[in-house]
Amino acid sequence: MTPTPERDPLARERDHLTASRAALRAMRADVEALDIADVTANWVNAAVLQGQIDDRIKALADLAHTPLFFGRLDFLHAAGAESAESPESAESAEGGEGPSFYIGRRHVHDADGDPMVIDWRAPVSQAFYRASKKDPMDVALRRRFGYTGGELTAYEDEHLSDPQEAAQVSALLQREIERPRVGPMRDIVATIQPEQDEIVRSGLGGTVCVQGGPGTGKTAVGLHRVAYLLYAHRERLARTGTLVIGPNDSFLHYIEQVLPALGELEVRQATVADLVAHVEVRAADDPAAALVKGDARMAGVLRRAVRAQVSLPTEPVVVVRGSRRWRVPAYELEEIVRELLDRDIRYGAARDALPQRIAHAVLVRMEQAGEAPDDRVQDAVARNAAVKAAVKAVWPPVDPAKLVLRLLSDAEFLAEHADGVLDADEQKAVLWAKPARSVKSAKWSAADAVLIDEAQDLVSRTHSLGHVVLDEAQDLSPMQYRAVGRRCSTGSATVLGDLAQGTTPWATRSWGEALAHLGKGGAVVEELTAGFRVPREVIAYASRLLPDIAPGLAAVGSVRESPGSLSVRRVDGGGDVAGAVVRACVESLAHEGSIGLIAADARVPVLAEALRTAGVPYLDPGTETSAEARLTLVPASLAKGLEYDYVVLDEPSAVVDGEPDERTGLRRLYVALTRAVSGLVVVHGAELPGQLAA
Repeated sequence: MTPTPERDPLARERDHLTASRAALRAMRADVEALDIADVTANWVNAAVLQGQIDDRIKALADLAHTPLFFGRLDFLHAAGAESAESPESAESAEGGEGPSFYIGRRHVHDADGDPMVIDWRAPVSQAFYRASKKDPMDVALRRRFGYTGGELTAYEDEHLSDPQEAAQVSALLQREIERPRVGPMRDIVATIQPEQDEIVRSGLGGTVCVQGGPGTGKTAVGLHRVAYLLYAHRERLARTGTLVIGPNDSFLHYIEQVLPALGELEVRQATVADLVAHVEVRAADDPAAALVKGDARMAGVLRRAVRAQVSLPTEPVVVVRGSRRWRVPAYELEEIVRELLDRDIRYGAARDALPQRIAHAVLVRMEQAGEAPDDRVQDAVARNAAVKAAVKAVWPPVDPAKLVLRLLSDAEFLAEHADGVLDADEQKAVLWAKPARSVKSAKWSAADAVLIDEAQDLVSRTHSLGHVVLDEAQDLSPMQYRAVGRRCSTGSATVLGDLAQGTTPWATRSWGEALAHLGKGGAVVEELTAGFRVPREVIAYASRLLPDIAPGLAAVGSVRESPGSLSVRRVDGGGDVAGAVVRACVESLAHEGSIGLIAADARVPVLAEALRTAGVPYLDPGTETSAEARLTLVPASLAKGLEYDYVVLDEPSAVVDGEPDERTGLRRLYVALTRAVSGLVVVHGAELPGQLAA
């Protein structure tokens, strides 16, 4: 007998979803119908209010393929409603006598104002993520919902307060984590784990650093954290600003799609290169030059070079006002200059203060002569031609780009300010072989732009934001950390990364060192060690590299058991490795989902030709998969941040050899080994790196 909709729980939940979507549309219609003609005093107020209304309308959009709610909590007692947005939101709870709340991406209320969906960031929603059999948090029933294309298709219940029911791993949650990658967007808000939620909801005041291996969800934690902070401290962060810094434009495109599902539409995003874009980058440094330019010691060299622009006065200043001449001797001017230097304030701020200090010295003489000058007189003296000339001679203006240009072009100027800081070889490494004639004609590198940003901050203070989220932080140089730190010098930060995945020659060796460069030495370091993406067999194989690439770092313990997910195939006696790789790709294509063929950059042309010869279509990284082409050929240098259902890895030793040093090569290999969600095939003809052969 088919159950009636009234008695079918799934049908009732679908009805609630339909009603909630209708309520959301009604909320949007109410805002769209607002008439502000009679409530604005002038056109400025009208423009501001209309902008706020437009933002509200955008925030109330119903994302068709994103579940409006993904869970439900039934509490044992009515006291659970005290944490909710309204105690009247309670429905009759199936699992207890207390209220029932639907947990979703945003708040939705009905025509009477009673909530139909509670924002995942609200206090009552915390129990959805943290409640367990050991600590049920007064939850009788936790229900998770399964969706297909935005349609509610399944549910799963946990009776947390029932001692007869054993603790279990959520099958729906597991399927959500494991489902094939068929598009760029995934609803990650439903998959946050208790230890992750604790980091997400930590306070705004302190900086948090999250060390997380492959598949531990550190990026998800960072995005949830910024969404939570904007919910909990919206007014404050609206004044001070929030920024998410990602490693590349692909990452920024990803978070543009994810953040709306977390309830946030307006979050500023940038790469480090965007932050320091004072000049056009048209060149690349060799590793030796990049290492020196990215070293924190360069900050000291720049500071010396900036302060060296100040020269102690040797002539007095004579100010003529009417028939009187007022003289400030050179020794007094020198005292003023030295006092400003000793205060160690920004070069530009000190330069702005100098004419007022000289004018004050003149006013003291006026008062001693019986005059009674006021502030207007002091300002007039500060603008006097003689004072301006003295300031220009003693404390000239500094153009940061021109200063860095001179440092990199003039060997004597560099040697003067790098003495005792950089040795002769290091100075030679950063000097340009062909000095540029001007800032515009110079072929700047990415590291040069960071140096200019440092010099710019020495001249005038960089604006600080309320909170900054920094992802893939392990790849930043000390000077890049300083550039980011300036953007949150009076605020806090969330730092995300994995020391084992640092693939730049200057990649950080410890979070303590990195956080010190960031200016957040007292930050709390949290380590995520539970993996939810990479199969246990695969992550255990990759973790053999950890003692060499990140000593002391705990290996990720995957919660996913997937027997047979790893296959290592040797091609003996100089056989056709490329052919074996193509065969492995064809085998992988028999499975559902995306396939990634990862190889050392130098091997990509060989494998591309082999695929074409075999008639196997393939895509370049960043291209969306389709029914006709699900295989992507990925250079190892571009593999970070990508994930595929199945991965074929060509010649691990070639991946290592493609980097300037062994540590960086092994880290690049670690990244390549951990891109698979369901299965990994390693094909090699050359000997494996010793760590993997063990």
